[in-house]
Amino acid sequence: MPCVIGVDVGSQSVKSVLVDDEGNALATASAPCAMSHPASGWAEQDPEHWEQALAQTVREVRAAAGVGREDVAMIGLACQVDGLVAMDAKLRALRPGIIWLDRRATRQSDALAAAAGEAALIERTGLNPDASHTAPKAMWLRDEEPEHYRAARWLAPVGGHLNGWLTGEVVQDHANASSTLLYDLRRGTWDDELLSLLNIPRACLPEIVDSCLDAGSAVRAELDGIELPVTGIAGDQHAALFGQACFSPGMAKNTYGTGCFALMNLGATARASNHRLLTTMAWKRGAPEFALEGGVFMGGATIQWLRDGLGLIEKSADVEALAASVPDTGDVYLVPAFAGLGAPQWDANARGTIVGLTRGTNRAHLARAALESIAFQTADLIDAMQSDCGHPLPELRVDGGAARNDLLLQFQADLLGVPVLRPVNTETTAFGAAALAGLGAGLWESREAIAALWTLDRRFDPRMSRDAAAARRARWSQALARSRDWAMNP
Repeated sequence: MPCVIGVDVGSQSVKSVLVDDEGNALATASAPCAMSHPASGWAEQDPEHWEQALAQTVREVRAAAGVGREDVAMIGLACQVDGLVAMDAKLRALRPGIIWLDRRATRQSDALAAAAGEAALIERTGLNPDASHTAPKAMWLRDEEPEHYRAARWLAPVGGHLNGWLTGEVVQDHANASSTLLYDLRRGTWDDELLSLLNIPRACLPEIVDSCLDAGSAVRAELDGIELPVTGIAGDQHAALFGQACFSPGMAKNTYGTGCFALMNLGATARASNHRLLTTMAWKRGAPEFALEGGVFMGGATIQWLRDGLGLIEKSADVEALAASVPDTGDVYLVPAFAGLGAPQWDANARGTIVGLTRGTNRAHLARAALESIAFQTADLIDAMQSDCGHPLPELRVDGGAARNDLLLQFQADLLGVPVLRPVNTETTAFGAAALAGLGAGLWESREAIAALWTLDRRFDPRMSRDAAAARRARWSQALARSRDWAMNP
């Protein structure tokens, strides 16, 4: 029985899933990844922790499923994008990895925008200049730690480092490369003019490969006594889009995690966004396909604030029952702009706001308003995507921890006016990595075969009238304006 292991390397944990040729998840395993914050706004992780967690979870899923060495045929790797790992010629990290959450390179990001021209940079790369991307981090390393910059044989995102550790070959797929601010989105290669402008040697960057590799030419990795060809590589959110079988233009998925990350398939043509969304390569298997990407800063983190900041619930899972104990929010709206607002508002100065409080407001109303805030933010983001994409949204496929919350998903369907679909397997990032690897190695013949593996757990159809949904969204927009006005008029 041939099996494939999909690995999801996130900023909080590494997850592995063992999938058989019928798409069944035979076993899953997870290991935490420690994060350090050496200074305000900094976020680093030890690359050895990723390596150890990857090896540990791969061993655990094999043991849990009881499969033999000959049954595990390949591995797919999906990693957090935008980070930077500086490595020597022996592929050893010279310093901790700087991950996507890190904000230290804001000055370098501003300098890059000024030198290259912000509009031109967006046109070439599909990305807004921001400290989260790889290029400003490499500039920071060059400016602040020149000894590490000079010693680096490789400057790679997280996926490039881990593929190097697994196989000895530092390669990166197009989706990961398109998130670096160093990639020419329409030519599908590293941008030599940007590299020259930033004085980054092209030879230090990973070779760019397709998302699905040919199993016959894949580099072999020795892991737990078996050789595993790496036949699929992807960015984490791109893998989730693939795992959700969003293969047609206009299809979209939303991951409800600490934040919310939505991607919408654009098909074969890259489109610029009018809402400062990101245009990325979704995946490439011969012909490239593109996607729009946008993020909401405060998704599940809002529920964590109810738990840790206010003490309204003991566990995050308690929020649904508490919110369901009242029929509505009592006209209370919570805008969780604790770190500003992400897409599509992009307002770093907005502040968290609660409006509509009365003497009758209780903790259940606040819990319901917090849950609804996640759906309101997602609806704003999806609206922007539909406007940019030019395709109507047929449905929204969802995953992530908060996708287990039925109250949230029903309200999401009510706001959007389209069905919200939750699959049986909500570990769609790891499954997407496995699907890409299986496709690359011939375990599945086509994307249609992978789409047939997608299984519905529950469908949430809209129940609210469109007039009622519009009225609720209008009130949300009023609350949103208050949160943005607070910073302008303190």
